[in-house]
Amino acid sequence: MSEQARVGGGLKEAFLAFYDTALPHVWGYLSARCPTQAIAEELTSEVFLAAADAVRKNASAPVSVPWAIGVARHKLVDHWRGEAREQRRVQAVAGDFASGTVGAEDPWDARLDEMQARDVLQRMAPQQRAALCLRYMDGLPVAEVAVELGRTVHATEALLMRAKAAFRRQYDYPENSDG
Repeated sequence: MSEQARVGGGLKEAFLAFYDTALPHVWGYLSARCPTQAIAEELTSEVFLAAADAVRKNASAPVSVPWAIGVARHKLVDHWRGEAREQRRVQAVAGDFASGTVGAEDPWDARLDEMQARDVLQRMAPQQRAALCLRYMDGLPVAEVAVELGRTVHATEALLMRAKAAFRRQYDYPENSDG
């Protein structure tokens, strides 16, 4: 955006001109890389919200088409990370800790496994539930789980071993567990 447009009170007009120029580039970048149009639309809107926020915070912010493509790239990577994180969560919760297998062949069976796993987690002791969620759903290493729980690494490892064993018992034999 030109300095004259900013000084002359035309910040809104300058931003709209930037939007008109950058939109095809950002949309083209994201639509070619996103699995659905809805995701591309969502990420495109996030890019322009970030641009508006940058200009609002600092009227001399260097927003440009390359800047917007860079933001789009970061938004896309964040989206991919979120999808991967969610996939790991589902696999960790629904997976069979005993055999290391993940889910079932039938999607309905996988959904039932996930529901059962969530139910088991809700019945567990809070400290065990927190340890399992931090480690397997959030993907934190044991050392970070220890910091989050205010425990030593060795105590956290022992807690995780007990929690996994309790989870297995309640998951495999829910009728025999007393919570």
